[in-house]
Amino acid sequence: MKKKKQKHWILWFTLLFFVCFFSSFLLGRYPISPLELVKILLSKIFPISPTWDAQLETVLFQIRLPRVFMAVLIGGGLSCAGAVYQGIFQNPLVSPDVLGVSSGTGFGAALGLLLGFGYQAVSATALFFGLLAVLVVYLISRRVKSNPTLALVLAGILISSLFSSSISLVKLVADTDNVLPVITYWLMGSLASIRPDDVLFAAPLIILGLIPLYLFRWQMNIATLGDEEARCMGVSIQKVRFLVIFCATLITAAAVSVSGMIGWIGLIIPHIGRILVGNDYQKLLPASFLLGGSFLVVTDNCARLLSTNEIPIGILTAFVGVPIFLYLILKKESNF
Repeated sequence: MKKKKQKHWILWFTLLFFVCFFSSFLLGRYPISPLELVKILLSKIFPISPTWDAQLETVLFQIRLPRVFMAVLIGGGLSCAGAVYQGIFQNPLVSPDVLGVSSGTGFGAALGLLLGFGYQAVSATALFFGLLAVLVVYLISRRVKSNPTLALVLAGILISSLFSSSISLVKLVADTDNVLPVITYWLMGSLASIRPDDVLFAAPLIILGLIPLYLFRWQMNIATLGDEEARCMGVSIQKVRFLVIFCATLITAAAVSVSGMIGWIGLIIPHIGRILVGNDYQKLLPASFLLGGSFLVVTDNCARLLSTNEIPIGILTAFVGVPIFLYLILKKESNF
């Protein structure tokens, strides 16, 4: 009965996901009717004479489609990264930026903007420093033999603090008229500047990180039981932990490199998924992806529609995430 109920939740999540996904193409300062949307999409396959404004086609394919698609991948990717981090570290308070990847990525982007790099170069620099931050954390933790899991978390806090201070230094020396506002806005997180090139840059990396996580879902289920239990069942906890950390880091670094620092998704969405479908990663990963993608798509719609000036999406996720997480704590539903 419980498994049947969990399957129903997955179906509801899928329905919610598709409703949020397709309705997002209709919303914006240039509204598109459902019929126009269908015609424009089918015109790329069948020879349909255009009865719509050419500007709508440009808005749909050059702005709205990349933005909505990346919102799905970023929201779903960060949620899955948070779910596996919380399981592998056996800590419900762990989020995708626990190992310093967000701070490292933020520093890379701030440094790139300070040096006047182009848009794609800024994203590449952000990705590089995000991966570098986690590599340094991992190398530090390897020096600690007694408790490598705790060493990873503590090293992550250390490196995250270091890169956060480095971001402050970059902001201090940045030009206050031109560069500093751009750095500040980027750090707050936004999907406003997402274009087709960003999809080609970040989407393959996020998908490349998601696929192994799902393929190794059974090993992750065993790894969450603890080191001794995993060894007794023939699972190498070190290899699983390394794979999970690498894939989750790749997802987070790729997402943050094009969207800026968007918090809370990787922390609260996995908790909601666990409450509704349980701890089994065969169900938890799809549920986290569908819920995270839907959440970020809806939040992004609010960011671009609530005000004439677009609200940074990181602000909205914090406003929504804090009360949800507080509710979960008070209800004591977020236990493993």
